[in-house]
Amino acid sequence: MGQCPGCGQWNTLVEAPVESSVKKGISVLTQGGQAVPVRVSQIDTESENRFTSGLAELDRVLGGGIVTGSMVLVGGDPGIGKSTILLQVCKNVSADRKVLYVSGEESLRQIKMRADRIGTMPDNFYLLCETNLAKISDAIRNFAPDMVVIDSIQTMYCETSESAPGSVGQVRESTNVLLQIAKGLSITVFIVGHVTKEGVVAGPRVLEHMVDTVLYFEGERSENYRIIRAVKNRFGATNEIGVFEMCQDGLREVLNPSEFMLSGRPEGEPGSVVVCLMEGTRPILVEIQALISHTNFGMPRRTAVGTDYNRVNLLMAVIEKRIGVQMCDYDAYVNIAGGMKINEPALDLALVMALISSFKNRVIDPKTIVFGEVGLAGEVRAVSQADKRVQEAKKLGFTTCIMPAVSKKNLTEITGINIIGVNNIKEAEELI
Repeated sequence: MGQCPGCGQWNTLVEAPVESSVKKGISVLTQGGQAVPVRVSQIDTESENRFTSGLAELDRVLGGGIVTGSMVLVGGDPGIGKSTILLQVCKNVSADRKVLYVSGEESLRQIKMRADRIGTMPDNFYLLCETNLAKISDAIRNFAPDMVVIDSIQTMYCETSESAPGSVGQVRESTNVLLQIAKGLSITVFIVGHVTKEGVVAGPRVLEHMVDTVLYFEGERSENYRIIRAVKNRFGATNEIGVFEMCQDGLREVLNPSEFMLSGRPEGEPGSVVVCLMEGTRPILVEIQALISHTNFGMPRRTAVGTDYNRVNLLMAVIEKRIGVQMCDYDAYVNIAGGMKINEPALDLALVMALISSFKNRVIDPKTIVFGEVGLAGEVRAVSQADKRVQEAKKLGFTTCIMPAVSKKNLTEITGINIIGVNNIKEAEELI
C-alpha cells in the first residue's frame, strides 16, 4: 500500500521492525524442534557440576557448592550484608571464572568503594549499572559470563509489562526472563530480593517457587554476627545455616558457632542453661537465660526474646500443674543469648530447667547441657539426632548431658560424658 490512510500522502510509509511481545519458552530436550520425553534411567546425575564460592559456610548452606545453571534468591533486611557477601563471592569466583555484577540501586563508584574495602578484585569481575532487563539480557548473552548477580530484582523492569518496577507483575516477569537465561545458557544467577516489614521476600510468592534456592539473612544489625539460612534448596538440605561475623573488611566465617555463641557466658549464676539445637545437619550450642522476680503489679509480666512467647507461657503452666511450683505472682523474662531466634521443640527441657533454677535460686552446673521436648503432661519426649548433640557437647568440654530417657536408650555408647535420661520434668527438677 503506497498511500497513507491517515494523511492521504503517497510514498510516506517506512518499514519498521515490530518487537513481538510473545515470550518463547525454552525447551531443553528437543529433537527436530519438538519436545521429546526421556527415560529417567537415561539421565546422568553423577556428574553434577558445582564450583566453590570460596566461603565454606556458604557452600554448606548451598549443599556443597554453587550449582552451574542454578538460580539463587538472597533475601534479608536492609543493611544486613547481602550485597557485601555477594561481592565477596564474586571476588572468589572471578579468580578463574567470568562474573557479571548487575546493580540497579548503586552507581559504579559506590560498588567500587565497597569492593576496595573487601580487597583487590580480579580482572574477570565486571560491573553493569542498568535496570532495563532487555538490555541486561542482551548483555548477558553477548558477554557469556559464568555467574551473574542481580542487585536487586525489585529495581528491574521489563518493557513488555506496563506495571511499575517492583510491582508483582514486574518481579514475576523479570524473574521469568532470568530463569530462562539461567536454564537455557547454564549461567548461575544470584538474585537479591527486598523483604517486607514482616521479614518475607517482597513480591509474589511465586518468586520463591521459581528459583532453585532461597537464602535468608538473619541477625540484628546491632550484633556482629550474621546467619544465612536455606529455607528452600533443590540441591541440598533445607534449614541448613552458615554463621558469619561482620568485620571491617566484610563477612568472616565462624567455623565453630557453638564456641562463638557461648563466649562471655556467666558461670555460677542461676537461670543459665546451655542447650544443644540442630540447625540442618549442624549441632549448635546456645545459652538460655531465665529471670524470675516477684511482680509489683496486679498482672505478672511475661517476656521472651529469641523464642516463642506463647511457648514460654505454656511451659510455665506445665511447671505449675505438674510440679506445683507456683509462678503466678512472678514476672518471667526469657532470653536466648546472642540474639538467635529458636523455635525447635528440643529447647523445652532447657527452658523449664532455667525457669526453675531462677525461681529457686539454684545454680546448674555450667558443664551441663540440656535438651528435650516437653509435653502438656510433663513428659520429656524424644528429639532427633541425639548422638550428634551429645558429641558436640563432649567436643566443647561438657561433662554432663540431661536428655530424654527415650533418646538415651537408642544412643550409641559415648565415653567421656555423663548422660542422664529423664522421663518427666519432675525428675529434671530433682537434678537441679
